[in-house]
Amino acid sequence: MNKFVEKYGQILLPLITPYNEDESINYENYAKLIDYVIENDLCDSLIVTGTTGEASLCTFEERVKLFQTAVKAAAGRKPVIAGTGCASTQETIALTNEAVKAGIETVLVVCPFYNKPTQEGIYLHYKKLAENTTAKIVLYNIPIFVGVNMEAETVGRLAAFPNIVGVKDEAGINPTQVTDFFLATKDVDPDFAIYNGDDIMLLPTIVQGAMGLVSGGAHIFGHEIREIFKAFAEGDNEKAKELFVPIYRFCKTTGQNGRILPNSIMRPAIEEVSGIKLGPARLPLAPATEEEMAVTNAVLKEIGKL
Repeated sequence: MNKFVEKYGQILLPLITPYNEDESINYENYAKLIDYVIENDLCDSLIVTGTTGEASLCTFEERVKLFQTAVKAAAGRKPVIAGTGCASTQETIALTNEAVKAGIETVLVVCPFYNKPTQEGIYLHYKKLAENTTAKIVLYNIPIFVGVNMEAETVGRLAAFPNIVGVKDEAGINPTQVTDFFLATKDVDPDFAIYNGDDIMLLPTIVQGAMGLVSGGAHIFGHEIREIFKAFAEGDNEKAKELFVPIYRFCKTTGQNGRILPNSIMRPAIEEVSGIKLGPARLPLAPATEEEMAVTNAVLKEIGKL
C-alpha cells in the first residue's frame, strides 16, 4: 500500500469552519464538529483550513488557532493535515512552520492564487517551501479558484523533492488529469500520492487510480464514500454507482444559482444533519436562501439523511 494512504487513509475531510452570528470563529463548535466526524467515523484524516474551511476568508492568526484547536480536539484519534497555502510564498512558509509548531506533520498547500504565476513560478514557490520546512507537503491544484492549472510536468518536477509527497487535484476542470499526474510522477517517486478533490468526480477518478478523495461531502456521506471505495475494490461497480447517485444529487444542489463554492448551502445542510451550529458563511459568500435550502433539504430527505 502507498505509504501516505497507509497513514492518512482514503477519505480526507476538509472541515467546515463554524462562525458565530458576528462572523467570529466558534472554536468550541469546531471541536464539537471534530468529535462528531471522528466518533461517527466519517473520514480517515482531517484537513484544517482548506477550501471548504474558507481558508481565504480567515486571518493568519485564526488559521494558527484552528490548527491548535484541531490537534487538541482530535487528540491522536485521526491524523490532522493543515491547509497552509497563501497568495505569497513567504506567508505560506510562515504558516506552514506554524502548523509544524502545532504538532502537524503534513500540510496541504494550494497553488498560489490571484497572481496567476507561470509554471516556473509555481515550481519555484513549492521549491522554496520544501527547502524551508520540515513538513511533508501535498500539492493542491484547483484552477477554478486559483486561475492557473498546475501542469503534470510541473508536478513531476516537484515530486523529486523528498518532502513533497502527493497532490490533490480538483479534477472537474480536466477529468483525465489524474492519469497525467500518475504518468508524470511514477518514475520520479513511485510512492507519490494522488487524490481527487471533487466529490462529483469520485467514480471517474477511482477508475484512473486516484488513491482517495478529499471530500467536504464526507461530513454527511462519509460512510457511503467508504463503501464506494470498498465496492470498487471488490469489483462491484454497480453497487458503487448506486451509492454514488445520492452524493451526486446532493452536490448538484449546492451549486444552485451559479454558486461555485458550495459552502453557503453545504453549511446549513451539515448543520441539519449533525445538529452542530455552524453559522452562515463569511462574506462575501452570500447566505443560502430559503428557496435554495428547500431544494437541498428535499434531496436530503429523499435519500434518508433528514
